[in-house]
Amino acid sequence: MRVHYTAAVGYVWLEITLAALRGLEPYEVLQALGSRRRYPVPGRSEQGIQVLTIWARTSAGRPLVVALRKIPDSRRDWWIVGARELDESELALFEQWERKAGDDHD
Repeated sequence: MRVHYTAAVGYVWLEITLAALRGLEPYEVLQALGSRRRYPVPGRSEQGIQVLTIWARTSAGRPLVVALRKIPDSRRDWWIVGARELDESELALFEQWERKAGDDHD
């Protein structure tokens, strides 16, 4: 396992998650998790496990979804259980949220 901290939150990489990354680099996932603007969306894995997904952009602007699972008995640490690029329909929703979030900060 590899642990990375973004602010006060710990993100733990599982070896299986790292091995399953396709077309993404671990640093891009961490950039998305550390992004100033993150859209939290509850989700479910293909196995029916509840996860929290974070929709955010990398430093280069690449839109990603990162699936997290709370580590039991931990106050702030999360397992990274998956990551991928947003699909077209997700990207449209995310861009709508970004516009709204931008309006809230103007």
